[in-house]
Amino acid sequence: MRAVRFDAFGELPYVVDVPVPEPPDGGVVVRVEATGLCRSDWHGWLGHDSDLTVLPHTPGHEFAGVVHAVGAGVERVRVGQRVTFPFVLGCGDCEVCRGGASHVCPHQWQPGFHGPGTFAELVALPRADANVVPLPDEVSFAVAAGLGCRFATAYRAVVDVGRVSDGETVAVFGCGGVGLAAVMVARSRGAEVIAVDVNPGALQLAVELGAGTVVDAADGDVVERVRDATGGGADVAIDALGSVETARAATESLRIRGRHVQVGLLPPAVVEGRPTVPMHTVIARELQVLGSHGMPARGYPRMLADIAASLLAPEKLLGRTIRLEEAPAALAAMGGGGPPGVTIIEP
Repeated sequence: MRAVRFDAFGELPYVVDVPVPEPPDGGVVVRVEATGLCRSDWHGWLGHDSDLTVLPHTPGHEFAGVVHAVGAGVERVRVGQRVTFPFVLGCGDCEVCRGGASHVCPHQWQPGFHGPGTFAELVALPRADANVVPLPDEVSFAVAAGLGCRFATAYRAVVDVGRVSDGETVAVFGCGGVGLAAVMVARSRGAEVIAVDVNPGALQLAVELGAGTVVDAADGDVVERVRDATGGGADVAIDALGSVETARAATESLRIRGRHVQVGLLPPAVVEGRPTVPMHTVIARELQVLGSHGMPARGYPRMLADIAASLLAPEKLLGRTIRLEEAPAALAAMGGGGPPGVTIIEP
C-alpha cells in the first residue's frame, strides 16, 4: 500500500509503498477514505511532540473509512463498517476512561504520533471496541475526517469546557479548522462571536459561519478592539491557534470572571521557558483558565445528532481536496498558513 513517510524531523516527506498492516489483537485495520491535514501533524513533523519518537514515520490522525480487517477479541466492529475514531484512543480500562474521559487517558494511543498514522491507504488501530464511532450513512467520509480532530475538539471546547450559553460573547483567536468550527458551534448556542485572524480569507469564512465581528490581528491592538466590540470584554475567549501571543491576547480580552479556553497546542519545544498566560490578569479579574483536548468517543453521538438536526453544518468547513502525492508539500507548507478551511486528503 502507499503511505506518506518522513525519515527525519523537518525533512520533506515522500510517498512510498509499505507493507499492508495486520490488525492487532483487540484492534482493526481501516481503509482510509479521507484524512484531514492538521497543524498537529505539522508540529509532529517538526519534532515538537515528545510522543513521536520512532522514525521513519507516517503522520495523520483525523480520518474516516471502512473496516478492512478485525483482530482477535474485537466484538463491536465488523468488516465493511463505516467508521471514524477520536484522535486519542483511550485504553478503556483505567479509572479515567471509566469516568468518561478517555480523550485524556494516561495510557492513550494516538495514530500519527504513537504509531503509524492515516496518511496512507490503510491504518492499523488498537483498542477498537472502546473507541470506534459508527458513521451514519448521511455523514460523508470527508466531513467525518474533519470531525475527528478539529470539529470534535471545537465542539467539546465550546459546549462542555467553555459552557457557552445563549447571549454570551465569544472571541475566537485563530480561524483555522478548530477556530472556524468553534465559530459555528458557538453561534449554534446563541452566542455573539468575534473572530480574530490575520488571513482575510479565513475571516470572510468566519463571517459566513456566523461571526458577527471580525478583527484583523495584523492591524492594530487586538485586545483593545475585542474589548471595544464586546463592551468591556468577552465572556469566553478561545485560543484555537496556540501561541504565546494568542494565549496572552485571548486572556486579556476577557471581561471580569470570563473564561479562557486553551485549545491550540503550545508545544514545549516552541514555548519552553516563556509564560503563556498573564497570571496577574487571571487573578485580578478572577478569570477561569481551562484546557480542552479533543473529545471521547462517547461524546460523538450528541455531536452527530446536532449535525443530523441541521444545527451544525461541518461540510461548510471543508476546503480543498488533494491526493496522497500532494500531501508532503501541503504538510510542509502549513507553517506559512494556507488556504482557509480543512484540507482533505483522499488516499
